Amino acid sequence: ANRGHIQVFLILKDMPLKWVKALVPNQQLNVMEWPAQSPDLNPIENLWGDVKNAVYEAKLRNVNELWNVVKESWSGITAERCHKLVDSMPHRCEAVIKNCGHTTKY
Repeated sequence: ANRGHIQVFLILKDMPLKWVKALVPNQQLNVMEWPAQSPDLNPIENLWGDVKNAVYEAKLRNVNELWNVVKESWSGITAERCHKLVDSMPHRCEAVIKNCGHTTKY
């Protein structure tokens, strides 16, 4: 919805469009396709990718080593990494809009 010069974004995941329109009556709504589990719009998927990469790079010999790599990788995720991912959301949304809901470089 657009109110004057301020653009408002509503993220209403998995809700039928008629329910969304009922929540925001008399507003022109632009609906953005939101691919399920897309790293483009779900920064947590990028963090899981970091963990997955750590597992692939490790020379694992048993389940305990796997568990240790996962725990170390997860605990090594910094607040700065999370802030960068959150700060990238406006660019991610723009990229998905430009690409009509399809995957992007993110």
